[in-house]
Amino acid sequence: MSMRTTLFRCSILFLLLVVGGCSLFGSDVKYTKIDEDGNVVEEVNPFEEMPVKNLLQKGMDDYNVGKYFTAVSAFEEILDRYPFSREAVLAELKAADCYYFMDKYAQALSLYETFENNHPTNESIPYIMYQKGMCSYRQIDRVDRDPTGAEKAVASFRQLIKAFPNSTYTPAAKEKMTIAREFLAGHEFFVVKFYLRTEQYKQAEARLRYLIATYPEIKIVTDDAKPLLARLEKGEKPDRGFFSFLPGMFDKEDSLSQKSQDDVPVISEFKESDDL
Repeated sequence: MSMRTTLFRCSILFLLLVVGGCSLFGSDVKYTKIDEDGNVVEEVNPFEEMPVKNLLQKGMDDYNVGKYFTAVSAFEEILDRYPFSREAVLAELKAADCYYFMDKYAQALSLYETFENNHPTNESIPYIMYQKGMCSYRQIDRVDRDPTGAEKAVASFRQLIKAFPNSTYTPAAKEKMTIAREFLAGHEFFVVKFYLRTEQYKQAEARLRYLIATYPEIKIVTDDAKPLLARLEKGEKPDRGFFSFLPGMFDKEDSLSQKSQDDVPVISEFKESDDL
């Protein structure tokens, strides 16, 4: 067999696995292979005959080494075939974690919310609430774009802090909430800049007052927003020279700080509780 033929068959196999394997539920996954003649051969679902304990072990083994795609298939097989088993509770949680670590935050958030609704007394609820916030937090973009991710993150973290002030995840939630609030303040200041560029000074003043009232502790408010509002209230209409006291005001905005994006999320420690 030539090298070119081998590479061609490998390429076909990869495409088949991608097309057949991308599914939200394990029972929908199509398993295929290529025989020696290059023909597509359907394979039996490798998880189909596994008992629930073996499925859970397989899923956890893959999860612990970062094989989230195969791990989630095992967890979803449990949810499909053994939805009322004790193992299904852990499978439900770890399936959500798999999607989170695959950067599929919308799917992860949906599964975390489902887990919270299905198991409201489970001891992993503080972790679930933290991860809900992180799903939104990881979707924060540049300050000139939709701030919805930051708003939802702040709401989720605040809910956790209020409900479980002494949880393991509360300090991290406070830190992330502070960063998200800094982003939201930056977004508001970006809007102020727009109004100033377009000489809509009344709108700029109104937005500055909202910014100062909503985020009084944020550095951009104390250092930039308050002095700017004071000048506008004096009737000092800004020009390009006027903004020399605000270095970088018209620079290109940065996205969320790299440090916060590189933070390693807290990993859950699943505990069984009375609702299992």
